[in-house]
Amino acid sequence: MTLQRSEIRDRRLWGPAGVAATGIAAAAVLNLRDPHRLGAYGFCPFHAVTGLWCPGCGGLRALNDLTHGDVFASLSSNLFVAPLVVVLAVAWVAWVLRRWRGVDDRMIVLSRAATVAVLVALALFTIARNTPWGSALAPT
Repeated sequence: MTLQRSEIRDRRLWGPAGVAATGIAAAAVLNLRDPHRLGAYGFCPFHAVTGLWCPGCGGLRALNDLTHGDVFASLSSNLFVAPLVVVLAVAWVAWVLRRWRGVDDRMIVLSRAATVAVLVALALFTIARNTPWGSALAPT
C-alpha cells in the first residue's frame, strides 16, 4: 500500500497537533485550579528544602496570569515565563511549517552554545532573585 503525499503530510503534523493539544489542556487545567492559592499544585521541593526561589518558582502563576491576559502580573510572578511562551509559540509555528514542507524534525534543537547560554541565564536569574538587590525578581 502506497501512502498519498497528503497522508504522509498529515502524519507529520500529528506531533505538532499533540503539542498544541497538550498546551491547551495545561492552560485549561490552570484555569480550573488557581495556582495563586498556596499549595494548589503542591510545593516546590527546592524552595521547601532551601527556602530559596528556584528559576521555576512562580511559573504556574505566571502562566495563569498570561491565560487571563495580564502580562504585568505574569512578569511579576516569573520574569522568564512570558518570553518563554513567545519563543515556544514561534518555534511551534516554524515547526508546523517545516513539517508541512516535508521536513521530519523536532520542535526545538538547541546548539551546545545556546544550551549553555540558557543555563547560565537561569543560574544568574536564580542567584539574583534570592539576593536583596534582586528581590524584585522573586515571585509575588
